[in-house]
Amino acid sequence: MSSAPRQPLELFAIDGLLTEEERAIRDVVRDFVERRIKPEVADWFEAGTIPARELAREFGELGVLGMHLEGYGCAGTNAVSYGLAAMELEAGDSGIRSLVSVQGSLAMYAIHAFGSDEQKDEWLPRMAKGEAIGCFGLTEADFGSNPSGMRTAAKRDGDDWVLDGSKMWITNGTVADVAIVWAQTDDGIRGFVVPTDTAGFSAREIHKKMSLRASVTAELVFDGVRLPASAMLPGVRGLKGPLACLNEARFGIAYGTLGAARDCLETALSYAIDREQFDKPIAGYQMTQQKLTDMTLELGKGMLLAIHLGRLKDAHAITPEQVSLGKLNNARESLAIARECRSILGGNGITLEYPVIRHMNNLESVFTYEGTNEMHTLIIGQALTGIPAFR
Repeated sequence: MSSAPRQPLELFAIDGLLTEEERAIRDVVRDFVERRIKPEVADWFEAGTIPARELAREFGELGVLGMHLEGYGCAGTNAVSYGLAAMELEAGDSGIRSLVSVQGSLAMYAIHAFGSDEQKDEWLPRMAKGEAIGCFGLTEADFGSNPSGMRTAAKRDGDDWVLDGSKMWITNGTVADVAIVWAQTDDGIRGFVVPTDTAGFSAREIHKKMSLRASVTAELVFDGVRLPASAMLPGVRGLKGPLACLNEARFGIAYGTLGAARDCLETALSYAIDREQFDKPIAGYQMTQQKLTDMTLELGKGMLLAIHLGRLKDAHAITPEQVSLGKLNNARESLAIARECRSILGGNGITLEYPVIRHMNNLESVFTYEGTNEMHTLIIGQALTGIPAFR
């Protein structure tokens, strides 16, 4: 006897773990993604372009830019609400969530946590509205997992700083109005707030990507960029600054990847119910049901982990190792879900008529950025053994 099909996360009764406000925020972002993003994102992905400035203003109106920060026009939501918003955005596309998370959890967070009052007043209100876009310059072409080896340097020249070097794989780079740039100084690694119209600053968009095509990715170059003393972020010294920002972004990724996985699984489930082979839906075959069941289990476990981490974060009790647990598990399992869903769709799985191949390609990048699978594995390994295996 057949019964009505259910959505995967319904089996875990996830809504019962959320407050009314958290569900409301999630639903508002989900509605925006359904209306604004999903109808157009396949075309953006195929063309390798995105209306970034237009979307930034719309995200500002929606209230998701820096939504977990306090003051300066930011919404001041809790961590779980921010995570749920990231999940819904990435159900649209990883590139869309990247635009929002780089803006809020990297660029805005750096200024909010470590900036001067003048830096906060100048940039945060405009960034919260989407009137100004930010990017975050840490990774270099030769220094990804080992940012301490960065070659970008800032040297004193009188009262000024002169910045030279380059950064690679920078989301929002060519559309940004301000870049948060980390550089070597005589006082260790320091962060700088760099308006992108400063002489000597240039950005080159990276093309021929097969992943995150609905996202701006760039190389930043600094050729004698002269900055006033007030450009330095005064509140932090050393790698703990950029790593704190990365933890904010990684937390959002722990939720965001599940949005892509959920969209793939819901698509595959619907497709399997409708698609008939040998006179019955392919959803009626045991092998397909096993795939759907296994994927639902991993999606639900990832969701439970993400909510738990959100509650820890809201209690100010979360550790970097716990964030690594979330990023490692949920990025890895979401990518596996996307790949399995592609198999259920067969030949249709490779077209942009369905979102699965787009999510799958995007998750290949998310699996790598904000700390590779290997680095998060070793962070957890060090927490378990007390022995750092990456040095």
